Amino acid sequence: MANIVKVGMADLNVCKSPDGLTTLGLGSCVGICIRDPVTKIGGMAHAMLPDSTQIANNTNRAKFADTGIDDLVKKMIAMGGKKARFEAKIAGGAQMFAFQNKSDMVRVGDRNVEASKKKLKELGIPLKAEDTGLNYGRTIIFYPETGALVIRSAGKPEKTI
Repeated sequence: MANIVKVGMADLNVCKSPDGLTTLGLGSCVGICIRDPVTKIGGMAHAMLPDSTQIANNTNRAKFADTGIDDLVKKMIAMGGKKARFEAKIAGGAQMFAFQNKSDMVRVGDRNVEASKKKLKELGIPLKAEDTGLNYGRTIIFYPETGALVIRSAGKPEKTI
């Protein structure tokens, strides 16, 4: 029987098929899911903020899209994954509160999505699909065996990307 590995907020983890990964309550946070389709190794990061260089004295690298994705890729390679085959999907990055102000402090969700895409591009990891933005939270389950990313949101039909 497959296990579903939990990934907390500002956390990351890896697994090998048939296991999967899940994270709950993605609001403005972004869930970054990466897999190696040959070895069926997968990883998930739950990034809260876009850029680690903007916060001093922070030791939790998984909290940020830039350093979290770097660390996730390293863990997957250490497990036997090959970066040249990696592919990614992302979800989250919602605008959870309605503000008139368009300041960057308010646009955390958009900035998390942009930072995740930028880091994946820098690493040469293709983004295969995304379910981002809008104004609602998401819970996701990622299956490295197939690459399916299941997205659940209150009051919305479940979808798979």
